[in-house]
Amino acid sequence: MSMTWVVVADSSRARIFNVEKPARALNEIQTVTHPEARLHEGDLISDKTEKPDVRRQVEADRFAAHVCSVLEAKRKNGECQRLYLVAAPSFLGMIRKHQSAALKQLVVAEVDKNLAMQDATEILQHLPKLL
Repeated sequence: MSMTWVVVADSSRARIFNVEKPARALNEIQTVTHPEARLHEGDLISDKTEKPDVRRQVEADRFAAHVCSVLEAKRKNGECQRLYLVAAPSFLGMIRKHQSAALKQLVVAEVDKNLAMQDATEILQHLPKLL
């Protein structure tokens, strides 16, 4: 298995790909989901004084922490040596906040676009010079 990974994420889904060389094809190896991020605002709010946007941000931040914990476990197992992150700018910032120093060292490049719903071919078009 390739030691180069591409993580494509939004606030409710993170797709992990490895890069097959020399063909530079992306092979999806894992999907991590956070169904709470897809709930309607009313379902997220337990306190009427709480603002909907705040709760949505809390859920996105919780998911970013979870994604980083999954990646950290893979790093510790030696499964990943190079990492490319692709996410919407706000979620990318949340991921950065939760990365360990060791995980940050694996990040080769970041792309600040929300491509989580795109197929592997479309994602690859945004990474051609990086891989």
